[in-house]
Amino acid sequence: MAEKYKVLLVNGSPQPKGCVARAFDELEKTLNECGVDTERIEVGNKDIRGCISCQYCRTHGRCVFNDAVNETAPKLAEADGLIVGTPVYYAGANGQLHSFMDRLFYSTSGVVDTNQKIGATVVSSRRAGSTSAFDSINHYFTIASMPVVSSTYWNEVHGFTAGDVDEDLEGLQTMRNLGRNTAFLIKAIRAQKDKEGLPQQEKGVFTNFHTEVR
Repeated sequence: MAEKYKVLLVNGSPQPKGCVARAFDELEKTLNECGVDTERIEVGNKDIRGCISCQYCRTHGRCVFNDAVNETAPKLAEADGLIVGTPVYYAGANGQLHSFMDRLFYSTSGVVDTNQKIGATVVSSRRAGSTSAFDSINHYFTIASMPVVSSTYWNEVHGFTAGDVDEDLEGLQTMRNLGRNTAFLIKAIRAQKDKEGLPQQEKGVFTNFHTEVR
């Protein structure tokens, strides 16, 4: 029986058939051809508020706001990775997406084991600002022991409409290579996990530079 692999694709664009979706089409097709199942989650067109630091999740294991964040958390627990797509607004990611990611990663800390789940960011811009948006989303992965998947260029497409992205041949090529790299890394991690287990993650040290004032 063939092994099952799965990646979540989170679309942070308010346009479910826009530029990010077109990039995801190319990426998803390649992942499926490589034996990786996919599921898309739309968040850019939903009402998602930011974290209010209420600490409800620390005692209940879920966010106090019962929306797409709590719906996604158990899916993330079962998936082999998370790929997040965003349009570029003022050289940054979509605001709803940032709220979603803040709450997803904070509320699942200690609940969902993200150790060695892959993470990748896909960005779409008309012209510029893509690398700073790309960088801001990758921060979530690098704080959660998630290997970040690269391609043959930054994981981006360019255009103002999905039709424009059709003409970005290099961007579509980048998506296909990202799909192949993602599938390869997921399978390699699974094989090593089955052979020797995952790397140990030390916990418990929480640096605090507060000193008593005398």
